[in-house]
Amino acid sequence: MKYPPGTVRALLDTPHVSEATRAALQQRLDAPPYEPQFFDAETYRLLGAVCARLLPQPERAAPDAIDLPAGIDERLASGKSDGWRYDVLPPDREAYRLGLGGIQQAAQTEFGQNFLALSPEQQNQVLAAVQAGTAPGDLWLKVDAPRFFEELLAEATILYYSHPLGQEEIGYAGMADLPAWTRIGLDEREEREPQEAK
Repeated sequence: MKYPPGTVRALLDTPHVSEATRAALQQRLDAPPYEPQFFDAETYRLLGAVCARLLPQPERAAPDAIDLPAGIDERLASGKSDGWRYDVLPPDREAYRLGLGGIQQAAQTEFGQNFLALSPEQQNQVLAAVQAGTAPGDLWLKVDAPRFFEELLAEATILYYSHPLGQEEIGYAGMADLPAWTRIGLDEREEREPQEAK
């Protein structure tokens, strides 16, 4: 499915979106360039490369890409969490440091180069090994690779689809919920909902 660009952004200027929701989504659209607060510059670039493999954005070049590493770094720097974690994982900050270090270690072991220097196909191989729990490196003795992969992918996905550009890709208009949804039957559409592009 493909939706016309601009559909979600156009809804932000309508009375269907509350002021608080509009402000939050507009802030995500207008976010200034981000400087890492938690990760060092090299680890932050590594996180960016990993996110680019997990959720590629070939149609968007920086600065128009959804900045997934910024959201992760900002959360870790502020000490926020979603209130739970797998018992096999250390606290989030440590899990991210170990997990990203393990990705780098696996790339160096498998291909003799840093993750950033690998081809997209080689990067995918490294990440698939992390997901499967078969990635080499002693750092994976300290953090469960599949669980770390799951947590990283989940966080990146949440950040992606909480951004108006991600919502636009899937035609999501759930934030435009004022005054109410009235057409709730099967295959019924509100006028404000975007139509799929032909």
